[in-house]
Amino acid sequence: MMKITDLYIRVSTDDQADNGYSQRNQEEVLRKYCKINNIQIREVVYEDHSAKSFNRPEWKKLITLLKRYKNKTDLILFTKWDRFSRNTGDAYQMISQLRKLGVEPQAIEQPLDLSVPENKLMLAFYLAAPEVENDRRALNVFVGMRRAKKEGRYMGTPPAGYKNRTSEEGIKYIKKVEPEASIMKWAFEEIAQEKYNTLQIFKTAQKKGLKISKSSFWRAIVNPLYCGKIFIPKYKEEPSALIKGLHEPIITEELYYKVQEALDARRKNYRPKIEVIDDFPLRGFLMCPKCEKLLTASKSKGRNKYYAYYHCTDGCSHRVRAEIPNEEMGYKLQQFIPKENCKELYKIIITEEFYRQTGNSANEKKKIHESIKDYQKRLSYTRDLLATQQIDASDYKNIKSDYEEVISKLEGKLSEFINTSNDLESLLNEGIDRLLQLNYSYEKGDLKGIRDLIGSIFPENLTFEENSFRTTRINDVAKFIYLINSELGENKNGKKNIKNSFSREVDPQGFEPRQTVPKTGVLPLHHGSCF
Repeated sequence: MMKITDLYIRVSTDDQADNGYSQRNQEEVLRKYCKINNIQIREVVYEDHSAKSFNRPEWKKLITLLKRYKNKTDLILFTKWDRFSRNTGDAYQMISQLRKLGVEPQAIEQPLDLSVPENKLMLAFYLAAPEVENDRRALNVFVGMRRAKKEGRYMGTPPAGYKNRTSEEGIKYIKKVEPEASIMKWAFEEIAQEKYNTLQIFKTAQKKGLKISKSSFWRAIVNPLYCGKIFIPKYKEEPSALIKGLHEPIITEELYYKVQEALDARRKNYRPKIEVIDDFPLRGFLMCPKCEKLLTASKSKGRNKYYAYYHCTDGCSHRVRAEIPNEEMGYKLQQFIPKENCKELYKIIITEEFYRQTGNSANEKKKIHESIKDYQKRLSYTRDLLATQQIDASDYKNIKSDYEEVISKLEGKLSEFINTSNDLESLLNEGIDRLLQLNYSYEKGDLKGIRDLIGSIFPENLTFEENSFRTTRINDVAKFIYLINSELGENKNGKKNIKNSFSREVDPQGFEPRQTVPKTGVLPLHHGSCF
């Protein structure tokens, strides 16, 4: 009785180019074999897919056909076992599945009678050989790419701002391209300033001409490639490392590390993105006094006009007319406006507080300097050991890589300690002048400026209840201004009044450092009076 077979012909680009395994060649050999052995051909299946697994389109169709016409086909013929599979485990499972369907797989150039147990050893060899070849090729590629990275070359598709180029000598490298490089530099600078959230910066960068996705942008702003470094991940006993690249950096290391710290801080203090309109400047800041959820805001239509409300959700009935907390916030901000005739006093107190809070900076800066010198001495000593052949070159290279990475991070940290003493007075003048216009900014400013203003004074969410705001944490500078204003305020009898509306709402113990008020009701100001 004549046997019936399906021919399975699989090729890949490498096979066609290197080994001559073209579809026509395989089909010709298989048809000749069937003619000589009097085998009837039912189907010819052409596959152009990897043999690493059986998740192949044409093979799936063939298996479906064999299941539908079970025991109607005797053989599946192919030229060699690597046409069938390059994965030993998957191959054995598929052979078992085919046998249950009454089909025997066979390679005409590597024939095996699988009913003989010893032939399974030869089958394992035929299947394992191409798998080992694949693994060796992949390992060679991996090692080659890792070696190139260690030499400072970037491998793969570069991020925004760079393009792959080839030199006249045939050496591939990456080069800055405009305007993407300038836009990415601008994005890093904006993130470091921490004025806007990252999504706003990304959208603005897109408007400037940056054509990448949001996920690509997030990967880019944490990529040390932009500051001239290439990251090499840990592999076996080799530690991860940052290598100085051969490409031109777009930003400085100082700016890169500053951005990473800003991003880390934002991950720890995440505030959800809030869509606001002019009637709801406090949306995203107010919490429900009943369930402590963040209030949303909307307008409801009345008989003659629309009314704006801050309200809770998910079954909570709390709501408040928007103009009430809006107006109360305006009144609240007035109490943080410095007294103009006390401008010099504020400058003196803020300057002293600045130096008090940054007093440890000099010590920390000194420690970083000492650490850098220490690692440089270690590196020099290690170089001497190499010169006297007391350590191997490979050991020296690993030690050098580790020390240079540490030194690089320390230098980036050191650069953050910018000496601002020369510019402090001009910054104070500018800052206090803005504070003097604080109330105007709230009433007449743009919505984004208003929200930035509120967020800078009140770093935590607010709770509005019974027409007033509950106690909340206040920015340190605003806290000091309020204390000075409340102590210098005068009542109608000419006495100093320290108990205004805000002092009833803020527990004095919430302020740091706590002030001791003498019986006269006046804070012990050591720089003279300004009234």
